[in-house]
Amino acid sequence: MKTQPRNDSIRNIAIIAHVDHGKTTLVDHMFRQSGMFREGQDAPERIMDSMDLERERGITIAAKNCAVTWRNTKINIIDTPGHADFGGEVERALSMADGAVLLVDASEGPLPQTRFVLKKTLEAGLRVIVAVNKIDRKDARPEEVLNEIYDLFIDLDADEEQLEFPVLYAVGREGRAMRSLDEEGVDLTPLFETIVTEIPGPSCDPEKPFAMLISDLGYSDFLGRLAIGRVLAGTARSHDSLVRIDEENRRVPLRVTRLQVYEGLKVVDSETAHPGDIVVISGLDEVTIGDTICSSETTTALKRISVDDPTVAMRFTINTSPLAGREGKYVQSARIRERLFKETLLNVAIRVEESEERDSFVVKGRGEFQMAILIETMRREGFELSVGRPEVIYRMENGVRKEPIEHLFIDCDESFTGIVTEKLSIRKGRMKNLVNHGSGRVRLEFTIPARGLIGYRDEFLTDTKGTGIMNSYFLGYEEYRGDFPSRFTGSIVCDRAGAAVPYAIFNLEPRGRLFVSPGDPVYEGMIVGEHNRDNDINVNPCKEKKLTNMRASGKDENVILTPVLPMTLERAIHFIREDELAEVTPLSIRLRKVELSAQKRHLLSGAKKKAKEEA
Repeated sequence: MKTQPRNDSIRNIAIIAHVDHGKTTLVDHMFRQSGMFREGQDAPERIMDSMDLERERGITIAAKNCAVTWRNTKINIIDTPGHADFGGEVERALSMADGAVLLVDASEGPLPQTRFVLKKTLEAGLRVIVAVNKIDRKDARPEEVLNEIYDLFIDLDADEEQLEFPVLYAVGREGRAMRSLDEEGVDLTPLFETIVTEIPGPSCDPEKPFAMLISDLGYSDFLGRLAIGRVLAGTARSHDSLVRIDEENRRVPLRVTRLQVYEGLKVVDSETAHPGDIVVISGLDEVTIGDTICSSETTTALKRISVDDPTVAMRFTINTSPLAGREGKYVQSARIRERLFKETLLNVAIRVEESEERDSFVVKGRGEFQMAILIETMRREGFELSVGRPEVIYRMENGVRKEPIEHLFIDCDESFTGIVTEKLSIRKGRMKNLVNHGSGRVRLEFTIPARGLIGYRDEFLTDTKGTGIMNSYFLGYEEYRGDFPSRFTGSIVCDRAGAAVPYAIFNLEPRGRLFVSPGDPVYEGMIVGEHNRDNDINVNPCKEKKLTNMRASGKDENVILTPVLPMTLERAIHFIREDELAEVTPLSIRLRKVELSAQKRHLLSGAKKKAKEEA
């Protein structure tokens, strides 16, 4: 049997891990130790987190490419997100890799997102190197964690070859890696050597016609659209005439205006693209992720990147409040539509559908966190819009309604077990496991409908006084588990336009938790607080104290108000109900009713109640 030739001068690896297990920090030290920075050069931290949102939140959102050279071997590194909501990025990244470095925290061990990214890696048939990171932690337990990793591999049906993975121990923030726990370790040489010896070079056949799969897209003001992917066969040169095969198998001719390859974090011009290279091609008018770029003699397209179906949908619409257009640069539905469809080109996990309603779009994705990141990105770009509550996507199978179910892992103090279990059982969660290590903390496992987790994270942090850790991954579809209330409180709704007044706010505080501060603009239908009871109430936050002859100047002026917690995007999305919207602008996040008029809302609720009684 003829063995497939390989390009041994290149290694393509993906770095995979759970959120906050030290991926990006390790890549920083790989840059420094491979000589990418000259001696004495001021190298920034978390180099791969190029987006502002990534730096602020300390997570990787988009998969990114870079390259380092180690002893004449070029190592293309693909940094992948650790959060399951950005699973589409993981699938794209793995399509370019031949192997992966799995990073696991020596204290926390493999967590739900670790399971998610590893499952995708094993399904792709990639060789895995396991690195147990942060072994310098006081609560590190590397031997136990390694056993948990073996259990995870077995649980994910890894074959015998995949189970024979090499193991390294690392202190990522100090840039040290060791082959055993007894070694001291001075640098990342063991990691580089293991990558070169254990990860195979990309398979290639220079004799075959040129073919590459588009795994990522970019845009340049000078070069236009950029297609990024790995060359799977043949060689291409700058200014070659090639063909793009799209999703419908149409063949579109193109001319390569420029070929670029990765060198460090930069892309540099290259005359030729060899098999195994991760290249950037410019000269395309239209391109989508999963397209094949090949020479004209190639007849069949490469297998497209497959992505899991979305589980959550949200409605995006224009801002129709009385304060619309004051803070945003882009407010028209055409601009919002253009921006959302542009996102689908760059993010394979997002889908956008036109709605029956005018100026409204349905955006589908992996989770509420992915949606929040998209909305936050848009508001920073100057967009002004309104969004509805996230809703899970149901399936009908043989006449039975099925819903997405999450496998939920909770780590919290023993004393909070009761409140956590009670809240999750209300949300139709079912406990699968409870482990008490005797250290004062317990680990709970539940299966729970995805809709049960929408809005629960904030509640969970309050219940566990900020000490609980909650993670989940998508388990599959199960029969609908029944209805439960999404919120036990009502809304305090403003009944007129104006500005909030301290006197009125002070008198409204006994009614519930307020969202507005003195001087904030308000309008009819705007939600100004959370009611203590389960019904909505209409109030006047603009009411001033009446002046009388009996009142001395300055008397009763000094009211002390409870400080208002600033409204964040996640809190807004979690809080709103089906008849409410979050109004998002570059400067403000406000909550409002879909129907602003108090009179119309009263008529609608009456008609709804009557229909319910008749039914």
